Amino acid sequence: MGLWKQKQLTQEIVLDHSLSVTGACKLTGMCRSQYYYVSKKDDSAVIAALDQLSSKHPVYGFRKLYAYLRREGKPWNHKKVYRVYKLLNMNKKRRGKRRLPAREKQPLEQHISINQKWSMDFMSDSLASGNRFRTFNVMDDCSREILCIEIATSISSLRVTRTLEQIIDWRGKPLCIRVDNGSEFTSHHFELWCKDQGIAIQFIQPGKPMQNGYIERFNRSYRKEILDAYLFFNLSEVREYTQTWMDEYNNNRPHEGLGNLTPTELSKNIRQQQQINQLVT
Repeated sequence: MGLWKQKQLTQEIVLDHSLSVTGACKLTGMCRSQYYYVSKKDDSAVIAALDQLSSKHPVYGFRKLYAYLRREGKPWNHKKVYRVYKLLNMNKKRRGKRRLPAREKQPLEQHISINQKWSMDFMSDSLASGNRFRTFNVMDDCSREILCIEIATSISSLRVTRTLEQIIDWRGKPLCIRVDNGSEFTSHHFELWCKDQGIAIQFIQPGKPMQNGYIERFNRSYRKEILDAYLFFNLSEVREYTQTWMDEYNNNRPHEGLGNLTPTELSKNIRQQQQINQLVT
């Protein structure tokens, strides 16, 4: 405990518990001379300068703030500035909150063509060892077809775009992607990639997961039937069971929301209808 904190604690004991200064100093281990000492230093100018700079640059540390003061011609040395810096508790790590832009509520519409809109989301779980892993799930909103479940211990925005490029190679490009406000989707890299690809991004409102209801409903099934149903010892087992289940989900499992068709059957019917319409026109 620093001398300043020690003196504050001693003063609180004296005022709050009506204890003598001698008794309070014995409890905190402080000398009475230090308790009665009153500094003649005037740090008001340093405090004002640091407050002004830190309010303007809240993420800067001591070295950067001191460099600003020196550039402004302030005469104080680094020891004095650092003493006041600690006195103001500026040496404590400050974590700023990221402000999200306003998100408008969008209806969860039923599309009539594949690749109009994809929904994406992350899930997390743990192996038997306790090590955490994540899954990156991608779904076509029209056919409810699961296009990919990427599984890894860490999935960055770079891996997200790389996975999407692999899907686009065999599936084609979506017009729009619906996502939440996770850091992977709000990253500068992801937004630039979507802009280069000509893909619109539809963000749901924070705290409103059911605005991404198609993928959320799938996540519930995936967790119930795979992640919560088996004890996995490595990622290879997770990928193996997931791939088998995903093939069953897409190709054999009837979907009530699709008139008891499978996602693959609906996707095939839509493609055939589109070909017929092209021939007619």
